[in-house]
Amino acid sequence: MILNTILWGLAGASALAYLPLTGRAPGFWRSGIKTAPLSLFALMALLHGGSSWLIFGLIFSALGDLALSRDGERNFLIGLVSFALAHLCYVFLFWGEVDTPFWPAIVILAGVALSTELWLAPHTGDLRGPVRVYVLLISVMTVLALSLPQELRLASRGAVLFLLSDLILAIQLFRMAPGTRTARSAGYLLWTLYICGQGAILLAFVPRVWGLS
Repeated sequence: MILNTILWGLAGASALAYLPLTGRAPGFWRSGIKTAPLSLFALMALLHGGSSWLIFGLIFSALGDLALSRDGERNFLIGLVSFALAHLCYVFLFWGEVDTPFWPAIVILAGVALSTELWLAPHTGDLRGPVRVYVLLISVMTVLALSLPQELRLASRGAVLFLLSDLILAIQLFRMAPGTRTARSAGYLLWTLYICGQGAILLAFVPRVWGLS
């Protein structure tokens, strides 16, 4: 219990510490602080016997955070691939728990995915292909999350928060002028949604990390 408290405290402190850094220039400390929360989530999942899919999903997310904390299209592509692998891990994690697909989620997420062809894809340039694959993966992940049984509904909420954070990130990167007040506000919001979403997924599948079982 004491170790849980320490790890959650460090994860929460680093997540809060990153908020004012969301719009800052890349740097060693900024990258380290951004990478810390998900690295600690992965450590907690490992220490408490979490599924390998969950652990690797969190690790790939931490690697994605590291890559996206740096500038340049190459780092963005590395981050995109890392998060795509994280979503793929979550797809396998959720798939094993789903009995019946939640059809309204399929319809809604299909609509959201198709809508990106209008407001997102035309603005992604050479990254259009990788972005399309990413949109497909996060849509499938969210559909499976919304199809989870009642006892795992916290993960459903977490996946929705994760999806919302990615939608805001897409708008911030491809549709907003960098450095504006709106872009900075979007950075605060997407980081908050992202951390809360990932934490919810962790807690749903490994409730012992919060001393709940």
